Amino acid sequence: MNIQPDHVPMLIQIHVRESVAQVVQRLKGGTSKVIREEFPGLEEFLWGDSFWADGYFAESVGQMEEEVIRRYIREQP
Repeated sequence: MNIQPDHVPMLIQIHVRESVAQVVQRLKGGTSKVIREEFPGLEEFLWGDSFWADGYFAESVGQMEEEVIRRYIREQP
């Protein structure tokens, strides 16, 4: 993971029986709850009721591609 001003690239592994949409929903919902509790002053800067923007990008990768993605995330400015 490497937090950027407008997105959070991360590489995660999920079980084949898990739905990508459900995992993303848990990640976004859980982190939103924690951030709102720790930084209540952010509320005035949020748009509407959502902390995170709608949508996400997910891609499956093989072992060879995984190292390339790890390097890309690690080397983000």
